Amino acid sequence: MNNEQILAEIRETNLTYLMLAQTLIREDRAEAVFRLGLNQESCDLLAALSSAQVLKLAARNTLLASFRVNDEMVWSLLTNHSSNKVGNSATNTLHANILMASHITEVL
Repeated sequence: MNNEQILAEIRETNLTYLMLAQTLIREDRAEAVFRLGLNQESCDLLAALSSAQVLKLAARNTLLASFRVNDEMVWSLLTNHSSNKVGNSATNTLHANILMASHITEVL
């Protein structure tokens, strides 16, 4: 993959993310805050963007979205690659979701 292809993928990802974020925010703001890890101010801003503004933002050459998982334990639970497996896949996923939900308070 060359540089131009990578930039095109980033722009497409940005557009998809922004469209998804706007849809989630407009349908259920509380769920959008939880699922996207955004604060209320960001939700207000994203919801108010026009189509032209969304396209302009999406055209940036840097990724707008980022991974919310910065914790080795959460990655291990989500991928089931923990060195000391305690539960089954469903239990690990639930545990990871609880840990990620606790990080929402940092955003709010």
